[in-house]
Amino acid sequence: MNVPMSSPDLTDKERQAVLEVLKTPRLSMGPQIEAFEAGVAQRVGARHAIGVSSGTAGLHLCVRAAGIQDGDLVVTSPFSFVASANVLLYERAVPVFVDVDEPTGNIHVGKIEQAAADVAGGGASAKDWLPRRGAAAGAALKALLPVDAFGQPADLDSIVATAKRHSLSVIEDACEAFGATYKGRPAGMLGDIGVFAFYPNKQMTTGEGAIIVTDREDWAEMARALRNQGRAPGDTWLEHSYLGYNYRLDEMSAALGVAQLQRLDELLEKRGRVADWYGERLAEMRGVATQRLAPSTTRLAWFVYVVRFDPGFDRSRIMARLEERGIPSRPYFAPIHLMPYFVERFGYRAGDFPVAEDLGRRSLALPFSGVMSEGQVDEVCRALREVMG
Repeated sequence: MNVPMSSPDLTDKERQAVLEVLKTPRLSMGPQIEAFEAGVAQRVGARHAIGVSSGTAGLHLCVRAAGIQDGDLVVTSPFSFVASANVLLYERAVPVFVDVDEPTGNIHVGKIEQAAADVAGGGASAKDWLPRRGAAAGAALKALLPVDAFGQPADLDSIVATAKRHSLSVIEDACEAFGATYKGRPAGMLGDIGVFAFYPNKQMTTGEGAIIVTDREDWAEMARALRNQGRAPGDTWLEHSYLGYNYRLDEMSAALGVAQLQRLDELLEKRGRVADWYGERLAEMRGVATQRLAPSTTRLAWFVYVVRFDPGFDRSRIMARLEERGIPSRPYFAPIHLMPYFVERFGYRAGDFPVAEDLGRRSLALPFSGVMSEGQVDEVCRALREVMG
């Protein structure tokens, strides 16, 4: 049985929407982007939604909009896709990593509060949180950048309260959590600004693409200008008020997004059903644990299906033996602070963030999508049971 790692859930409606754009002269920014932005804004209750070319582009524009500059400090998670930290390096800011909560993999709110208090206060206690090199003495703490890992929102009420105590901005990386809710409120709208991404393995897809959401008009205006080479409101053709980027979302991607957005609840339900099939079959399997739901999560928007192996199991061996049976799998995540260029630039070492490192060693993403059949889930679980002995 062929079991792909992931597959987008597309119908003829989506294909026709893209074909209709191809019949028009407008393939760059136009009515499809406007419709997509309006639909996402309505879905999450945002005053502003700004379509961009990728989640990384969206997070980068959030960093720019928040005024984060050379040498500024931003507290964030080491257990994430590397883009959430890379966007800080683009502006020569310094990520201040804080370890994560073991049950969820999201940033630990107690540690983020202590880190913010110590770093904002300066002095000797700040050094306990800063990297061994690359952070200037007395550098300003500007923002918190929590990540909603695997479709589950971080504990944003606690994080926002910490930010308010220290006059910090909150950039919510909700790239993996479109459709999730936290205490009944939509992910992405829990801080000052948030980003959803629509890569093909996400809850819905635009191929490549993302949307920034915020209620701050000044930040939205800045993001709109920067995505289009810095062209501000009032600028004429080839006039550019800011140093900007080519971060535009094209009309074909936006048309796909409009069609997918109309099916979002269906897409989320289908992914949830596949996750339930996995949960039923893995519940009693020795040596493996499934994702845990935080009490504050009122809807988990399933992104990937990640399991954790008990200590003593050889993940690399399990992956190799699954591959022999035609079952793909992926480690999730490799801790960011141990990426070679983070080690070289900031002096991080193994052991600095033990929970993130432990999760990085023991976590594995199994094949997952909303179009998986129950038979495919059976095949994956059967193979996993066999290779784990």
